[in-house]
Amino acid sequence: MTNNLLVLQSDFGLVDGAVAAMFGVALQESPDLEIHNLTHDITPYNIFEASYRLFQTIEYWPQGTTFVSVVDPGVGSKRKSVVALTESNQFIVTPDNGTLSYIKNHVGIKAIREISEVKNRRRNTEYSYTFHGRDVYAYTGAKLASGHISFEEVGPELSVDNIVELPEVATRVDKDAVFGAIDILDVRFGSLWTSIKREEFYTLNPEFGDRFEVTIYNNDMLVYQNQVTYGKSFADVRIGQPILYINSLYRVGLAINQGSFAKAYNVGVGSNWRIEIRRIA
Repeated sequence: MTNNLLVLQSDFGLVDGAVAAMFGVALQESPDLEIHNLTHDITPYNIFEASYRLFQTIEYWPQGTTFVSVVDPGVGSKRKSVVALTESNQFIVTPDNGTLSYIKNHVGIKAIREISEVKNRRRNTEYSYTFHGRDVYAYTGAKLASGHISFEEVGPELSVDNIVELPEVATRVDKDAVFGAIDILDVRFGSLWTSIKREEFYTLNPEFGDRFEVTIYNNDMLVYQNQVTYGKSFADVRIGQPILYINSLYRVGLAINQGSFAKAYNVGVGSNWRIEIRRIA
């Protein structure tokens, strides 16, 4: 079922040898592997961001692709190491620490197995407790992607219902407004990606060019409130002007044409950052 493709994600960055070590371990297992990077610039320790970036990416890869995601602030603790088989027939090798949340809820997980470290850990690493990305995840991912082990040989099956999940903010739809959270940034450009789905926003019957009152709160503190145009793409407003749009994941985005909304208004992400989009009467 696997296809020799291995895709790596971490919060390690590229300033030292950590990612290169993961590549090396994988290539020692199978020199013919095709190894690619999803990103290694996940904000350190940010499990939610790791979960979202997997969700953002995996549907564009072929069936049988193996993903390794290592954002693991609990490394060396009792958290489980697992491999998930998704409904789209891809594999995700990761700690069971919440990284699979978005995949479970928005893609679907068929089955999950705990990695047996007796069989699926590099030799002579049992006394190293802080680099499971190299010794367990890249190693197991390479064995799986290359077909050297089957999914069943990863280890014992676990209950999908019992995996660790991070809370998501439920979107609320009223007659004249939708309410959600700012899940994540389009990092390089500073656009805000919200939890509000296209179909939820479309309950307000928007037309391109319509203006909506957009309000952003950090907990109970008002951070931003303004009338914003709904457009098809950024060029629908003047440079420096804000725009509401539907992003590539069919969720509502908020941007500044050729500017960073996040930097302009010091907006962050997470469940405490709430957004309200209201039709102007």
